[in-house]
Amino acid sequence: MLSFSESSLSPASFDQPISEQIWRSKYQYVTEGRVRDVSVNDTWLRVAKSLAQAEDPQNRQDVARMFYDAMDGFKLLPAGRILAGSGTHRNVTLANTFVMRSIPDSVEGIMDTVKEAALTMQMGGGIGFDFSTLRPKGTLVKGLDCPAAGPLPAMDICNTVCEMLVTGMGRGAMMATMRVDHPDIEAFIAAKANPLRLRNFNMSVMITDAFMAAVEAQADWDLVWQGEVVRTVKARDIWEQIMWRTYSAAEPGVLFIDRINDTNPLGYLEQLAATNSCAEQPLPPNGTCPLASVNLARLVKDPFGPNAALDLDQVRHLVGVAVRMLDNAIDVSRFAVAAQRREADLKRRIGVGVTGVADALIMVGVRYGTAAAGKLVGSWLQTIQNAAYLASAELAAARGTFPLYNAERHCEGAGIQALDAEVQAAIAKHGLRNGVLTTIAPTGTTSMFGGNVSSGIEPVFAPSYSRKITGPDGEKREQLVQDYALWLYRQMFGADAPLTDAFVTAQDLRPADHVRMQAVAQRWVDSGISKTVNCPEDIPFSVFEDVYRQAFEAGCKGCTTYRPNPVTGSVLST
Repeated sequence: MLSFSESSLSPASFDQPISEQIWRSKYQYVTEGRVRDVSVNDTWLRVAKSLAQAEDPQNRQDVARMFYDAMDGFKLLPAGRILAGSGTHRNVTLANTFVMRSIPDSVEGIMDTVKEAALTMQMGGGIGFDFSTLRPKGTLVKGLDCPAAGPLPAMDICNTVCEMLVTGMGRGAMMATMRVDHPDIEAFIAAKANPLRLRNFNMSVMITDAFMAAVEAQADWDLVWQGEVVRTVKARDIWEQIMWRTYSAAEPGVLFIDRINDTNPLGYLEQLAATNSCAEQPLPPNGTCPLASVNLARLVKDPFGPNAALDLDQVRHLVGVAVRMLDNAIDVSRFAVAAQRREADLKRRIGVGVTGVADALIMVGVRYGTAAAGKLVGSWLQTIQNAAYLASAELAAARGTFPLYNAERHCEGAGIQALDAEVQAAIAKHGLRNGVLTTIAPTGTTSMFGGNVSSGIEPVFAPSYSRKITGPDGEKREQLVQDYALWLYRQMFGADAPLTDAFVTAQDLRPADHVRMQAVAQRWVDSGISKTVNCPEDIPFSVFEDVYRQAFEAGCKGCTTYRPNPVTGSVLST
């Protein structure tokens, strides 16, 4: 039982129908025809009670109330796996993000990995694989005197398994990565030229600093397997193949893998070579991470007014709650594979992030993509980074550090050195409960649930749009969906009030504006950032290509672009 009266909780309401529809379709707990979550309050209560079970018995009531209050009003948005699965009887995980083990270069190893992947997806996890560990096509298989099939057929197997799970359960998402020096990299780059192949995969090439230097120098590039050069190509030719494919069809993405490893707070313990399905979470083999986002759009004081500002005290409080919530989620979650449980327990990686960033900027009157917006968002995320680390140090004082914590090595990291002095002092005194703390995830569905706020750190895609829905009577009708900032503005000033200059959409921005926002955010985020650089359809190839160079030079950990084209089509009709 909770120490507060459940009947005293104020009933929550949804600002727009789409938010309630998302809740009913994704997060409302209904089992065996019985509705368990009658209202969204019941969902928050279910999640709060469940995650509080990781606490000492005498603390559970108070912590459950703290968790509930943070979620109430859509201020703190746990990721979908937590909202849908926590406190239910379902055999699901509470982590959205996974990377599978390093794939052994054998039939048995491949199939064992596929089995573990299937079990992970069955429990709701999005997964990533590094296919660089598989021998290139044509390599002799000793003992059989036949050529190896190479990594791509193994990817086809994974894709088919994912297709089975999607068909049966409506879930399944995967990322495939490969090093840029693997002998099959050209086949990997072109793998989705057939639009029917590998449709359940996102794909990213792991680009090294040495490769970028070779591209700039127009130098040769060695493709190697087990330390031996298989063949030599021009680095520029590989680069052009990547660029033309993504220009034409938005894939593959690019991961700057050396930067990812160099800035990893746990770099002294692990090597990263893959990410989860949306690329915001680089993870080691068997790695996993629960996620939650602070909804900045709900935390602006005096929105659109002369004193509009983000409530930083509220932000700090909610970040602290999120750290505790996600640390608890590790303990109460189920995992498909024992190695995933071990990895989670030993490093206690979590991902506290943000959503509603663009809406918050609109409310304080700052145009997304400008230098002023970059400076402001950087300061917000610096506040969040410091709050997360302080909360983890305080948890460590009460619960102990994560088991593999090495104080000397961990505190040598540039990320720790950039923290405020008092936060560094707390870490020096208590250590850290969590090896990695911050991530900015895409938050597409949870952002719609939270009021249709702008997703993650992305700009607003469209102020409003129409969608077709099927009503309870079976009739199809048009439904107006408004971005939260626009909805609030109309509520406050009326339907005819002229919009401020801060109302800007993704289509209004230059690619360089997107890169600026990603780069300033990355400085204050441990892991990665889910961010798409929107490009106009008529962007010249040379300009498009330069976006990736800008991202590399600006300090981003990766780059993903979207350009409307016959393969991907357009995202939305407005």
